[in-house]
Amino acid sequence: MKKTITLLFTIALLQACSSQGKRALVGATPYQQQLNASYKDASKSPLKKKDLKTFKGLDFFPVDSSFIVIATLIKTVNAPTFEMATTTDRKPLYKEYGNLSFSLEGKKHQLTIYRSQDDLRDEAYKDYLFLPFTDATSGNESYGGGRYMDVMTTDEKPDGSIALNFNNTYNPYCAYNDKYSCPLTPRKNHLNATIKAGVKVFKKH
Repeated sequence: MKKTITLLFTIALLQACSSQGKRALVGATPYQQQLNASYKDASKSPLKKKDLKTFKGLDFFPVDSSFIVIATLIKTVNAPTFEMATTTDRKPLYKEYGNLSFSLEGKKHQLTIYRSQDDLRDEAYKDYLFLPFTDATSGNESYGGGRYMDVMTTDEKPDGSIALNFNNTYNPYCAYNDKYSCPLTPRKNHLNATIKAGVKVFKKH
């Protein structure tokens, strides 16, 4: 049975490699592979043309399961719509969706999670929640403006818990190209912790 499973996995892997044309996608997890694939695709990559030419893959911290936590979500009732500050004059509309409480490395933390009001009009993104944060690595090992995490409303459990995987974080497009307008991480979403998980600061090679 184990040999059969191994054989099937090998075949699937070879098919995946073949479908990519030349080589397997770079990345330690499916999330990293998909992110690298989108950044390598010139039709949707945020990279500048000169950086895209030499792009081989984003830098990530080693995958660490200790940065997958279960948070308690307390939803914000009757949250007002507000204009979120960005790196430009653009002011997208958001609402606070709720507050997340969780423990990490033995300490308790809180983050506010948001919902884009523009995304509600798009069927593909209506279930997405937006979680921006900074931590002790910001400005050094990770992007100074903070990192983002997408969380799905469909991932909420009946008991109010929701999983946060800091390994699956990404940088604002502004980290790669200043032509973009990116939401600024609210000050209250600074974590007094060192999150050595997820994507690192972009370094041009």
